[in-house]
Parts: sequence; C-alpha cells; structure tokens
Amino acid sequence: MDISVVIPLYNEDESLPELFSWIKRVMEENKFTYEVIFVNDGSTDRSWDVINELHNQNPDTVHGIKFRRNYGKSPALYCGFDRAKGDVVITMDADLQDDMDAMDRFLEKYEEGCEIVYGVRNKRDTDTFFKRFTAEGFYKVMKALGVDIVFNHADYRLMSRRAVEGLAQFSEVNLFLRGIVPQIGYKWTTVTYERAERFAGESKYPLKK
Repeated sequence: MDISVVIPLYNEDESLPELFSWIKRVMEENKFTYEVIFVNDGSTDRSWDVINELHNQNPDTVHGIKFRRNYGKSPALYCGFDRAKGDVVITMDADLQDDMDAMDRFLEKYEEGCEIVYGVRNKRDTDTFFKRFTAEGFYKVMKALGVDIVFNHADYRLMSRRAVEGLAQFSEVNLFLRGIVPQIGYKWTTVTYERAERFAGESKYPLKK
C-alpha cells in the first residue's frame, strides 16, 4: 500500500524533525511505501529550511510545497491532495498533538471498506476552558445551521484515492474541508484518539482566528 501523508504547517520549525521521525517509524515498522508532503503555508520562521534539510536527507520520501504567504489550512491541504500520489492520503497537523498510533486503526478501517476515516478527539482535557467552550460551541452552531460536520474532528483523517478524486470535483473558492469532505458521499467511520499537548511553540489559532 502506498501512503501519502499531507501536513500543512505555519511556523513549526521546532516540531518538524521529530514529527518526521515519528512518521518514519510507523511506516517502516509496517513496511509501507510512503511519502510525506509538507505544505509550508507562508511560515516566517525556519520551517522551509527544515523541510529542505529533511528532503535532502530523504529525497524520495520528503517533498515540500511553499506558499508565498499565509493562505490558510484548507487551501494548504487541498494543494497537498493535488500533489499526493498514494493509494490513501492521511492528513494531520504538524504540532505532534495527533496520536501517530491511530494511523494503524485508520488503515484497519480502510481495509474494512471505509473510504474516509475521521480522527475524533475523545476528550479536550488539554484545552483551556475558553478553547473547549468555543470549540464545542463552533460544532454545535455548524450543526444548527445544517452543516454536515463530524463533532470534535479537526483535520486528522484518512481518505482513499477515490475519495480524494471525489473532493477534486467540488469547485468551492472558500474552502471549508471539514464541511465539504462529509458531502463526498463514500462510506466513512471515525476513530477516537487522545490528543496530546503541543510539542513546541504556540497555537496558530489565537482568539482572532
């Protein structure tokens, strides 16, 4: 099985080497053929330099895409989908908060016939009260407005090649992938996982965002 891991990022230079080593361990333990696509969403730190260093050390495995400015997470993910060549595409954050071992369960569900597997947080103990209150309120408001959205799912997910091709048929300009992906229509399921604290740096979603 060929796996593409797409990682959008903004100012995550401290986390990237450790993140790649985690992915490499999981993939090599399972003897998967894989690629990692880092999408640098206008970072102002050394993120792009680190991506180039990882690419030079792993030229067949690590690939980078560089945006000239910060366009946002959904456009970065969409660009990564377009570049990905794997039978399945796994998207995740660069902050090392997503449970790497949950990938095994993602792939089990894929083998059982699910085209999309959503990673869903089982709790929000690592969040502040304000973060937890506003995040849960966001999902409730979206549901009330009729948006088909998976509760407590961010962007840690697996999509089959067929699902990725289905996503490409949407022509939205203002992308909201958490709302669009459930509309693709293929068989899906969820996998719960425990989200860890940040490995380094600060959240890229302050109050303004």
